[in-house]
Amino acid sequence: MPIDFYSKLVNASGVYTFRDFVLLPGRSDIEPSKVDISTNLTKSVRLNLPLVSSPMDTVTEAEMAIALARQGGIGVIHRNMPIEEQVENAKRVKRAESFIIRDVVTITPSDRVSDAMELMQKKSISGLPVVGTDERLTGILTRRDVNFANPNESIIDVMTKEVVCAGPEVTIEEAKRLMHKQKIEKLPVIDQNKKLLGLITIKDVYSRERFPFAARDTQGRLLVGAAISPHDVDRAKALEKYVDVLVSDVAHFHNVNVLSSSKKLVKEIATDFIAGNIGTIEATKDTIDALDGRVDGIRAGVGSGSICVTSEVTKAGAPTLFAVSQIAVALQEAKMSLPIIADGGIRAAGDGALALAAGASAVMMGNVFAGCTESPGGLIKIGGKYYKPYRGMGSSGSRQRRFAMDRYNQPAKGIAEGVEGVVPYRGDVQTVVEEFSGGLRASFGYAGAISIRDLWVKAKFGAITAAGIDELRPHSIILPGEEKI
Repeated sequence: MPIDFYSKLVNASGVYTFRDFVLLPGRSDIEPSKVDISTNLTKSVRLNLPLVSSPMDTVTEAEMAIALARQGGIGVIHRNMPIEEQVENAKRVKRAESFIIRDVVTITPSDRVSDAMELMQKKSISGLPVVGTDERLTGILTRRDVNFANPNESIIDVMTKEVVCAGPEVTIEEAKRLMHKQKIEKLPVIDQNKKLLGLITIKDVYSRERFPFAARDTQGRLLVGAAISPHDVDRAKALEKYVDVLVSDVAHFHNVNVLSSSKKLVKEIATDFIAGNIGTIEATKDTIDALDGRVDGIRAGVGSGSICVTSEVTKAGAPTLFAVSQIAVALQEAKMSLPIIADGGIRAAGDGALALAAGASAVMMGNVFAGCTESPGGLIKIGGKYYKPYRGMGSSGSRQRRFAMDRYNQPAKGIAEGVEGVVPYRGDVQTVVEEFSGGLRASFGYAGAISIRDLWVKAKFGAITAAGIDELRPHSIILPGEEKI
């Protein structure tokens, strides 16, 4: 049977991007301030904002994940590091805030002051419960106790022995009253046998009041995700105790070996699993079938990122907006409800609104968050302006770092599919999120939608030409800094 090359071109699917559409204004009685943009990241993980930071080594480590979760979103810690380091990043997020810290760092009465000082510095903490071999609380040690103490002294000789404690049923208000009355900053939680169950700190109590819309787990800790290779079961199992979701970090998930490994992986873990990246109806169906429905979310988009050159080098890709709509159609046909995470090419709130209107539940961004104070890497001054480093995980530098320390990341391709550069410094995460979420709410207001699910129903798209794109930008005016008048 001859191959019909002609039909391959004539019947080719129309593939579109964020630049090709606008949201058409609709009848609305919605005030942007009333819009609810809370969402599901997975079937069981709920966010107060539909914002996810990308698992890239110039975007998301513990500091970014903490800052974004405090605003209501979630950070996905990159995997371009040893397993132990990625686990420690996840632990830092979970320890950053909690009404009752369960994973308490302790010290024993026989340890020395020098041991305590080293531990405090290493863990960035200011106090340590003192616990005996029977796990019973015997005292508490703070910086005030160790200041000017002989480093060789035993902990038992300098610790505070009379410790104010609370029981396991203590409430936030009760803890605040007790800490205020006793003028203490740390409140150990013990059972009836004085066994240490956890620790409440004044910093965590105040933080809950300062960030009331933070994304938290059932224990009050900040939510966090981690990126994994579907082939790396050891990494997944090490992380699952400390993260709320594991995110597949594969450029082309619609691959027989990846699907097979993922099927084995999900049987080994209990944590929610987000599959991806994919971008077609066929890939969605094959992913669901291969994993026997054991998938909790899907990452959409192939080749759309600002630092991704996959589509340029290989001419293969599924732009994010197209990918989201394809996956949404496939899920609707399968009568399944799964959150879709739009990943790549989102430059501003308007792009995020288009992705959500097309069926996404959340948007994942690298470029936007790479320019924040909390992203890894220092500020770079160029021509009087500040920038931060940004590179694709398929770039030469990122690949070299990953291949040097991770046997599950040996190169399957002989070419780099990412670039390295800098992005303008944007300020702290809170400022960026407030601007982005404000833009999203305004878009919803124009569409007449009160929530993301409502946007799926009410949003109408308008196709736009290249000339229209130019007209939508500021034009017929000289903007400051563009040229001299």
